[in-house]
Amino acid sequence: MKEKRQNKIKEIIEANEIETQDELLLALAEAGFSTTQATISRDIREMKLTKVSDGTGKQKYAMIQSTDTDVLEKYHQVLSAGILNMEYAENLIVIRTVSGMAMAVAAALDNMNIQGFMGCIAGDDTIFAAARNKDFCKEIIADIKKVASDE
Repeated sequence: MKEKRQNKIKEIIEANEIETQDELLLALAEAGFSTTQATISRDIREMKLTKVSDGTGKQKYAMIQSTDTDVLEKYHQVLSAGILNMEYAENLIVIRTVSGMAMAVAAALDNMNIQGFMGCIAGDDTIFAAARNKDFCKEIIADIKKVASDE
């Protein structure tokens, strides 16, 4: 069932401009898949979906491409479009994002190879990221800014 649902998610986001998990949940229901928002959220992480600009200022879900250059470009797009600011205290980094972008930014961060980065938890517009220790926080923020600014 999971494989069928994820294949349908791929079909849906390739054929439609799906901006939110609620829209995806509705499209799945219309296709005969009864599921929950939590399951959709897990599917998005497992499938490594990200949000990209649709060219009109809106965001839509998309599959991350397989080549390293494509992936880095997707991360750049997500981070540059989504992050508003970052601060840290001890070994926690608080990342504020555009409303609705925290999950996409968190997924990008979780899939990047940043030294000292342990992982993160995302809400709607806020991410709590854990560093191995407080000494890594400045470096992690600098690495994120570097990818976001495409330097």
